[in-house]
Amino acid sequence: MRKFDGYMYGIDFGGWLSQCEYKKEHYDTFITASDFKVVKDWGLDHIRIPVDYELFEDNKGGYIEDGFKYIDFAIDECRKNGLNMILDLHKTFGYSFDENHGEEGFFENEDYQERFYRLWEEFAKRYGKNTDCMCFELLNEVTKKEYNDIWNEVARKCVERIRVYAPDMRIIFGGYFNNSIKALKDLAMPFDDKVVYTFHCYEPLIFTHQGAYWIATMDTSFRMPFESKYKEYDEYIQAQLGEYFEKMVDFDPESVIGIEYFEKLIEEAVRVAEERNVPLYCGEFGVIDRASCEDALKWYQMICKCFDKHGIARSAWNYKLMDFGITDDFMKPVVNSVIDAIAGRQ
Repeated sequence: MRKFDGYMYGIDFGGWLSQCEYKKEHYDTFITASDFKVVKDWGLDHIRIPVDYELFEDNKGGYIEDGFKYIDFAIDECRKNGLNMILDLHKTFGYSFDENHGEEGFFENEDYQERFYRLWEEFAKRYGKNTDCMCFELLNEVTKKEYNDIWNEVARKCVERIRVYAPDMRIIFGGYFNNSIKALKDLAMPFDDKVVYTFHCYEPLIFTHQGAYWIATMDTSFRMPFESKYKEYDEYIQAQLGEYFEKMVDFDPESVIGIEYFEKLIEEAVRVAEERNVPLYCGEFGVIDRASCEDALKWYQMICKCFDKHGIARSAWNYKLMDFGITDDFMKPVVNSVIDAIAGRQ
């Protein structure tokens, strides 16, 4: 498996140009130049920057020039601070990972897909020369497994369109079930030697999303410690997430969760990446601010040790707010140790 050089240790700037209020005041204040310096001082090597199409496109698909200025700003600040960046299209016209955004029809509508291709061509024309400090990520978190074949074909066409203007740009894409690890085996074979496979990891979801208000079955008052027995995890999963979520059948029910859980979790992803000689990138991983910071630290340390062992690049969700903020008050007692884990300094 090839390493994703320059993108091994990162942080997401979620909530800045995506999943946000689409107003200039927000764009100008949520993230500033000082935040890029913070990431540099942490010793990380890159920032993943999610963006929504509304920043760049009007209702008819015309481009909004002021929107691109924020990408220009991010590139400039990354260069000043010796950082790399990933431009992640978090939402495109007709599709969002979150059904509450009201975007739908992308996988059934070729006109929507063409709009997606054109936006990426525009990105490639403007930023394709920045291969020394930048990568493209095609689309955040495809949801349904039934989209797999269509998505593989859309991704292939999009890469071809990008390559006309950015032949050397590294391009990232992941699969269904919200960039699930399980989807990696069903991704199309790498289109060229500059493709990177990505997945997101919030497992065990019952721990990292304890009390999450956006999960319909979740009791928002539910809390649990990370170091619980596997049988307790199963009980919590059944009570809070339901039958859809798999039980931890591969482990001794009486044992407390350990690194063997994460080793088993990523086993197939590592095998696929090695067989296809493609870099592997975890673009999101993190713990909700309802968990205790001490337990969050244990989770970060354990999963990052597993990433380190297998040479998996990563970016933690999230720099601030969005229910997972590493710089938020709830993480202050352990933030330095969390950053050390993300940065591979354990």
